[in-house]
Amino acid sequence: MKRSDAEKEALAEEAWHRALDYELEFGCCPQCVLAVVQELLGGISDELIKASHGLSGGCALEGKGACGALSGGLIALSTRAGRDRDKLHAGRGMGNFQLGKELAEAFQKEFGGFTCEDLQKAFTGRTYDMWRPEEYAAFSRARGSKCAEATAWVTRWVVRKLLELEEREKPRPAKATT
Repeated sequence: MKRSDAEKEALAEEAWHRALDYELEFGCCPQCVLAVVQELLGGISDELIKASHGLSGGCALEGKGACGALSGGLIALSTRAGRDRDKLHAGRGMGNFQLGKELAEAFQKEFGGFTCEDLQKAFTGRTYDMWRPEEYAAFSRARGSKCAEATAWVTRWVVRKLLELEEREKPRPAKATT
C-alpha cells in the first residue's frame, strides 16, 4: 500500500500517543510496543504479544537486561525482517541485525543506555529492585511518565521504520484461486 508522507507521519504520531497511553494504563513496555504495531500495521500476533511479557523490566523485572520497550521494538522489526524458521540454514540474516543496530544506537543516543537499569538511573538517579514492592512503588513514583515516553519513542521509531520497509517491498502477486 502506497501511503503519503503525511499519512506515514500521522501513523507514527498515533503510535507515539497510543504507546504512551498503554504504558501509563497497563504497563509492560514490550507488550505496549507490540500491541500498537499490531493495531496500526498488523503483522504481530497475539501470541507474540503474550510471549514478550517476560521481557518487561529488563528481563523479568531484573533490570539488568535490555529495556523492555527496546526489546519490543526489536521484536517488531524482526517480524518483518528477521530470519524465517525455514531459513535457519541460510545464513545469519544480517539485514535484520542492521535494522536492530539502528534502533539500538538511536535508543542509546536518546536515553543514554540499553538496559532497564541504565534508564532507571537516567530517569531517577538510581536503580531499584523491582521485586521488592516498596522499591517498585518508589520507582513508579520517581519515574513519572519517563518509561511511557521511552515506550512511545520506540514505538514511533519502529512504525516509521516499518513504513519505510513497506514502501521498499515489492508488491506481491495475488495468489491464484481455484
